[in-house]
Amino acid sequence: MSLSLTAGAVPGPRKDPSVAAALGRRRKRVNLIVKVLCVAATLIGLAFLASILVTLTYRGFEAMSLRVFTHVTAAPGSDGGLLNAIVGSLIQATLGTMIGTPIGMLVGTYLAEYARGSKLGNLVRFVSDILLSAPSILIGLFVYTIIVLPMGGFSGWAGVVALAIIVIPVVVRTTEDMLTLIPNTLREAVMGLGAPKWKMIVFVCWKSARAGIITGVLLAVARVAGETAPLLFTSLGNNTWSTDLMKPMSSLPVTIYAFAASPFEDWIALAWAGALLITLGVLGLNILARTLLRNRT
Repeated sequence: MSLSLTAGAVPGPRKDPSVAAALGRRRKRVNLIVKVLCVAATLIGLAFLASILVTLTYRGFEAMSLRVFTHVTAAPGSDGGLLNAIVGSLIQATLGTMIGTPIGMLVGTYLAEYARGSKLGNLVRFVSDILLSAPSILIGLFVYTIIVLPMGGFSGWAGVVALAIIVIPVVVRTTEDMLTLIPNTLREAVMGLGAPKWKMIVFVCWKSARAGIITGVLLAVARVAGETAPLLFTSLGNNTWSTDLMKPMSSLPVTIYAFAASPFEDWIALAWAGALLITLGVLGLNILARTLLRNRT
């Protein structure tokens, strides 16, 4: 008996066209079901988000007036405003960012330029990631233990330290990621010209990653702008005008928290106005950060 096989041909099982068609129809049905579920989940999420934004915008603009920016918080029925809370938030968020940003940049630079693949670098990165995802109330309790209790009272400086701790891991992660994106050939070219490593980092790497680092700083500011829990344990709040960081200092998040739970209509209206101010500020910072990041890419 002789077998005639075509050169290179490998015999295989024959496919039933009906089975293939059934599998194709099944895949299409599953794909359609998953697509419908995804679209439905997206629409539900957008509906909740739109409801929150519409309610916040309506109630916030309804309570917005010039006295919100020109009067300090006062007793119910006294036509108070949010001037002290706005200034307190700006002071604490600005100082916290000024303290946390250099530390975060230096740590991120160390991880990207000096500690790649090292055990110490992995440990620092692990701790930074834990700090990034840690509940902010834990940071408030930590600062309460190491600063508020030894100082014998709440203060604006304690709030600044708490916000700085929140800023640090955000800047660390962004700085490391942006520096990692810089090609090694650029570093080798600069080092080949005889420049020391620190000059290569400062004048080449940092300059190339500038937009991404600024984006991380803006995202950190947007996060700390709405933090309430750490400030409840540190700066606490103050219903009078005060810029003394050694004393309790008012802030928008804490004021909103206190006024929203009150039974007085004018305080509740001020809480809505403060919430709208924070939302608009955070929205503006996020838009600016995304614009810088898009220009960087």
